[in-house]
Amino acid sequence: MQVGLLTAPFRRESLEHVVNWASEVGFDTLELASGPGSLHCDPGKLTDNNIAGIQAMLKDKGLVISSLASYRNMTETDLDKRAKTLADLKKLVDVAQKMGIEIVCTTAGHPVEGKEKMQTIEEDCPAVFSDLCKYAAERGIKIALENWFATNIQNLEMFEHLFELVPDENFGLNFDPSHLLWQGIDYRLAVETFADRIFHTHAKDTEVLEHKLAWLGNQVRGWWRYVIPGYGKIDWGEYIACLRLNGFNGVLSIEHEDKALGREEGFIKGLQHLRQFA
Repeated sequence: MQVGLLTAPFRRESLEHVVNWASEVGFDTLELASGPGSLHCDPGKLTDNNIAGIQAMLKDKGLVISSLASYRNMTETDLDKRAKTLADLKKLVDVAQKMGIEIVCTTAGHPVEGKEKMQTIEEDCPAVFSDLCKYAAERGIKIALENWFATNIQNLEMFEHLFELVPDENFGLNFDPSHLLWQGIDYRLAVETFADRIFHTHAKDTEVLEHKLAWLGNQVRGWWRYVIPGYGKIDWGEYIACLRLNGFNGVLSIEHEDKALGREEGFIKGLQHLRQFA
């Protein structure tokens, strides 16, 4: 397996800076934070010369891009905004094709105003994602959704229903176990059940603050937080073995949202922990 990082915490730094640092400390891959205004990958500003320069820089530093990531609300309540977001994702698919990158990451969108998540899956997601997946398939690109709990794929029933409605083979997951753990959902069962849909993974852990859980109960927030791999409840050796046994041998992309650790410090500690198993 390869260990990489999502570049979002470096959003104000140049891509050259990120590439140099990531190579120096020993990462294998970069998941580029992308979209309009991004310093790392803005589809509206990238020229063929820019792309050639990025590819040469990566090759020189021994890195590859694992995916282009734009975590946008794909089911905007405002239909004009929704159409613009879909158009932006298609532009990112075009860039991925030009760069030889197989995966574009996004979200399943948020529930439409006045609708529950499952209703949004049934009434809004099929048109959005069937269109996007067809466009991406024609260009050899896979669409991977991060299973962020706030979006329309909070639990495994929602995973299942969305994939029933949008069965395209290039439609899958940027699988993140951290969102499932604190909900009491078995992330290993999720891997086994949706193995053929896992195209990319986020390496993020969850710390459960038992003393706060005992005080607050599980119906409110504040008793868990996202942490760097190795600082939470996930058994990374067991989890990575589960991924491998179910056919995934790709990228573990560290998503750094751990407020207890600095940016570089957190990434390095996560890399060191994951290297024991990958």
